[in-house]
Amino acid sequence: MNRVKNKVFLTVLILMLVSPGIPCQTSFSQGEELFMQNRPQEALSFLEAAVEEDPAHVQAFLYLGIVYKQINRLDDAISTYNRILPRGGREADRIAYNLGNAYFMKGEHDTARQYYSQAIELNPNYASAYLNRANAQVRTRALNEAIVDYEEYLLLDPGSSQREEILNLIAFIREEFVAIERQRIMAEEAARAAEEAARAEAERQRLIAEEAARAAEEAARAEAERQRLIAEEAAERRRQLLEEVSELLQAAALDSRGLSVGTDEIHDFESEFELE
Repeated sequence: MNRVKNKVFLTVLILMLVSPGIPCQTSFSQGEELFMQNRPQEALSFLEAAVEEDPAHVQAFLYLGIVYKQINRLDDAISTYNRILPRGGREADRIAYNLGNAYFMKGEHDTARQYYSQAIELNPNYASAYLNRANAQVRTRALNEAIVDYEEYLLLDPGSSQREEILNLIAFIREEFVAIERQRIMAEEAARAAEEAARAEAERQRLIAEEAARAAEEAARAEAERQRLIAEEAAERRRQLLEEVSELLQAAALDSRGLSVGTDEIHDFESEFELE
């Protein structure tokens, strides 16, 4: 009797599991349902379970990454997308696009541009990737490239609700180009003026230096001439002094010789008084 009851129970259980009238939700289906109801915090655990149960479930990874972004767990979103990107297949462009969004939200706009570009390479008609890449390029001041992407986005999605705002932004960027060009010209003119002023000042300093050098040279020559004259005057005074001394010595010598002759001469007075 118990065996029969067990068989009946198993039969009912199998019927319940396989009957289309009795839903049997998986982790992914429950997570997806909550995700679609915009209940990310409640969907999180189901989607995390779904990617662990099936590591190749691309949609589960996509939803999980979006949930992580919604609850501001950006690093987890990036890690999630990177796990599935190599196996993304036909969804690889969406995965790359969402990676770009996660990096954009982190403020890493250069990296975001790289992933938007990857999404565009995988799907050249991916309008949203062009739009977001343009936004990233505005943040990185790649304004020419931003205009190209905005215009491409409008070609791919001519009925965009953001069309007017984008056209205004393009006009503003072009005005910015004009202002930047005007500033560049003014900066170049200021640089040229500064360079000319520097050259003029350098020339003025050179002339001052040359004038100072000439003045110093003339002063040195004048001083040398003065010293030469002083030396010549001193030499002339010495010559004159020597001549005077020589004349005095010569005169003294002559006087000395005169005295000597008068003293040495002997007169014979006796002959003058000799008696006849």
